[in-house]
Amino acid sequence: MSKLKKVLTWTLIIYFMVLGLLRFFQHKIIFQPKKLQEDYTFQFDYPFEEFFLETTDGTRLNAIHFKNKDPKGIILYFHGNKGSLSRWGRIAVFFAKKHYDVIVMDYRSYGKSTGTITEKKLYSDAQLFYDYALKLYKEDQIIIYGRSLGTGIATKIASTNAPANLILETPYNTMEEVTSHWLPMFPVKSILKFKFTSNKFIQNVTCDVTIYHGTDDGVVPYASGKKLFENIPISKKRMITIEGGSHNDLINFEEYINTIDEVLEKKSLYSSKKE
Repeated sequence: MSKLKKVLTWTLIIYFMVLGLLRFFQHKIIFQPKKLQEDYTFQFDYPFEEFFLETTDGTRLNAIHFKNKDPKGIILYFHGNKGSLSRWGRIAVFFAKKHYDVIVMDYRSYGKSTGTITEKKLYSDAQLFYDYALKLYKEDQIIIYGRSLGTGIATKIASTNAPANLILETPYNTMEEVTSHWLPMFPVKSILKFKFTSNKFIQNVTCDVTIYHGTDDGVVPYASGKKLFENIPISKKRMITIEGGSHNDLINFEEYINTIDEVLEKKSLYSSKKE
């Protein structure tokens, strides 16, 4: 066998080995939970209650409910792909201190939550928490907030309900688009099990929509978030571009700090769209 044939043969072998690894281990790449012991005690700088909801298949889902005496509304927060409520609860306190009640759940296998993740179950679990919020608040008080991975879940839930507001931080148009950006040499479409087709869900969202995205996002390309924005069919939308913002630091920029209150309250939201 010539040297060139050997190189080509080994290149193909390595290629298909990597393809196989991506196919069978994509779950661990996309979802990176931190497990917590059942007796783990949460500590946050704001009043909260810990609770569990049980699904029809017996899975127990852990959540934190931050509460105010006279809340402006309720934020149902769907977090990113890493960590657990020990991290995301601290992030949610930012909104609680603005006098919004906040419910943030841990997905299956995250933190104290049990069960195994599938895309379909993620959506049904999220709806379970939306229904829980509906028992405590009027629907026009509900704000759905999604971050990173959670933006696909948030968009899906907003598409099948009637919340007051949908806010997406560092969203993607589709998971396939993001994965193809990172792995352009592989047939992502044929092996990807988790689709998260936000571009399709957004077609049925009727509430106000705001997107925050940084131009230097190294995880979800800014172009993907921009494409999702362009796919929103309603006029009640706004994309706030954070120049120099990356994936996890938008809260540190004045553009975010100076707009988040009016976004939450829907004040002067569409007088000057920023793209």
